[in-house]
Amino acid sequence: MAGIIHEAQNKDIVASIRADAAALAREMIDLAHLHKGQIVVVGCSTSETVGETVGSWSIPEVGQAIYDGLAEVFSPCGIYIAAQCCEHLNRALIAEREAVPGAEIVNVVPQPKAGGSFATAAYRTMAHPVALEAIKADAGIDIGGTLIGMHLKAVAVPVRPAQNHVGKALVICARTRPKCIGGERAVYDEALKEGYSF
Repeated sequence: MAGIIHEAQNKDIVASIRADAAALAREMIDLAHLHKGQIVVVGCSTSETVGETVGSWSIPEVGQAIYDGLAEVFSPCGIYIAAQCCEHLNRALIAEREAVPGAEIVNVVPQPKAGGSFATAAYRTMAHPVALEAIKADAGIDIGGTLIGMHLKAVAVPVRPAQNHVGKALVICARTRPKCIGGERAVYDEALKEGYSF
């Protein structure tokens, strides 16, 4: 594990991981038709990001780099990040209080070994972080196979960004769209089917 820590503390590697995250966020804005006020749930394995097995090593420098890369793109657009914690906190989420008005807040402070380094970075960096047990996000980014589907709105549609890795971790993304209801005689708003919401 000493080699992993040394690699994660290498400034060039950390800067490259942050750049990957920022590039991914820029693509997701277009691919998922994101706009101000929407929420993107992000699950992240820092272990996978440096080429190790998910859950084997939580690396704060990497978690912070990924959070910072995403936030530098999403925040100026008014798009919120909901950082998914690891299974030790039942995949709870950390979000800005203003993003989830009226939500039921739970009391937990993520740590690198109980919540994960990405969620810990989010909690330490957000202006007014709160923890939630569940959310229905507008889009999702899964960095390293952390399984975010439980926190997406009902109809998730895969999107395939060109930036399909952050560091060494595979990235899987989704947008959501409203359900189409009513059967064969129904008429639909095609913009909503494409994931645009107003």
